[in-house]
Amino acid sequence: MAEPLLSVRDAEQAAARILTADIRDFIGGGSEAEATLAANRAALDAVFLVPRVLTGITKCDTTATLVGCQSALPVAIAPMSYQRAVHPEGEVGMARAAKEAGIPLTLSMMSSCPIEKVAAVGATLWQQVYWLRDRGLVTETVQRAEEAGCAALVLTVDLPRIGRRLRDMRNAFTLPSGVTAANLGSPDNALLHKHAVGSSGVAVHSNHMFDPSLSWDDVTWLRDATRLPLVIKGILDPGDARRAVEHGADAIVVSNHGGRQLDGAVPSATALPAVRDTVRGRCEVLLDSGIRGGVDVLRALALGANGVLLGRPALWGLASGPDGAAQVLSLLAEELTEAMHLAGCPDVASGRNLRTSGAVARDGGVTTR
Repeated sequence: MAEPLLSVRDAEQAAARILTADIRDFIGGGSEAEATLAANRAALDAVFLVPRVLTGITKCDTTATLVGCQSALPVAIAPMSYQRAVHPEGEVGMARAAKEAGIPLTLSMMSSCPIEKVAAVGATLWQQVYWLRDRGLVTETVQRAEEAGCAALVLTVDLPRIGRRLRDMRNAFTLPSGVTAANLGSPDNALLHKHAVGSSGVAVHSNHMFDPSLSWDDVTWLRDATRLPLVIKGILDPGDARRAVEHGADAIVVSNHGGRQLDGAVPSATALPAVRDTVRGRCEVLLDSGIRGGVDVLRALALGANGVLLGRPALWGLASGPDGAAQVLSLLAEELTEAMHLAGCPDVASGRNLRTSGAVARDGGVTTR
């Protein structure tokens, strides 16, 4: 009999009993030596919270507004591709879990379920966009997202080409039969299933589809092409954060793509304080990469984030179906509520006023924010 999940982190071990080794590597792996993958966790673990006591609180309000959307937690689910490789219900099942948890779901452009089918679940939906060589497909995705009732567009900007993910290359990884980029409707989807020693079908397909010349001019084009709020995901440099604001971003996501792109890139949590200081409240700032539990969410708030994107743990939960993903999100809510109460935070705003200590803290040592 499987042991019950007692924490968000437990979901990975539970999924390992269900998924094949190549799918586990596809989800869990990073690029090259996976230094940034490991550093994301080390950076978060180096953030120590300075709790407040004698606050007299009896319950904590975890609700937040993210990119204009009401959310039960300061959390949205990150865009993650080809979820039907994890469970037959794929993104539809993830949407059901997100709706139950009351948080937004970011639907990957490389979703294995159509936008309209996922939107029909009724969860708050943000549509992620990659910059494709076929600009018509970008335009079509934006139009379909608007028509389906999506609440925001999330442009991922840190993937001019896919990073060298050695686990996938060693596995000669291809997607299971029938799992495709459902929203692209392209014959190029066949590349996802083409086996080649020392290569990844997903990488070959992505590099074939993505336009590496993405620039700030393209951000301007996208901003002008949609009425939806625009989120720019993949910002680490404060100068890029400033330009994102200047180009009309409603929010930015401080992210290194979960350690799956440039290996050796700065951990997201390390980059967050300087980005926050540069933005100065002119747009929302979210943190992505390495979030593994409720304490991490509170750490991100204390470092100045408005909220976080949750990635891999949600997929580990989905391995057990929509109920498994929902259980992970329920545990995350429980962990965050406990962390907030123990830190003396009655609400999310007070979490952003917590002091922190450690290598990632602003100015080193204990911050005075």
